[in-house]
Amino acid sequence: MAATSAAPAPAPAAGWAAAGKTTTAARARAGGPVVHPRLAAVVTAVSCAMHVWLAATGTHGAWLSALMLALAAVCVPCAVHIWRHRGVAALHRVTAAAVAMAAVHAGLLLGAGGAGHAHGAVPSSSAGAESGGSARLLLVIGLELATALVAATLVARLRRR
Repeated sequence: MAATSAAPAPAPAAGWAAAGKTTTAARARAGGPVVHPRLAAVVTAVSCAMHVWLAATGTHGAWLSALMLALAAVCVPCAVHIWRHRGVAALHRVTAAAVAMAAVHAGLLLGAGGAGHAHGAVPSSSAGAESGGSARLLLVIGLELATALVAATLVARLRRR
């Protein structure tokens, strides 16, 4: 059949519908938000990717790199669950983790006297050695707060339904 045909498109196969997969248009017709959960999942995934990238650079030492990889491994399933199912439990976990990370990074910023990262007795990381260390920490705090805000507003929106 030609692409310019006026014939209707064939119905999706029964296996596709039985697997529970829906299109964005079908989900929108069902009355649920589509863009907001996707935004929450993307922001969470970006935060995970940043942690993996920072761990891979090795500027924070072995144990902090391992901790960052563990945090990313915990957050990735939540991002996938939010993308696919709009799960409130996953949104709660993402909100709590993002607020906790913002608090940890704010503590690091304030504990270093505004000079950047300083992890206890360990020398400052490369972020603190540069003049832009404070600005980078503020960007990280902003990303975490944005993640928490997007997830929390989605929880509120889903509860209203």
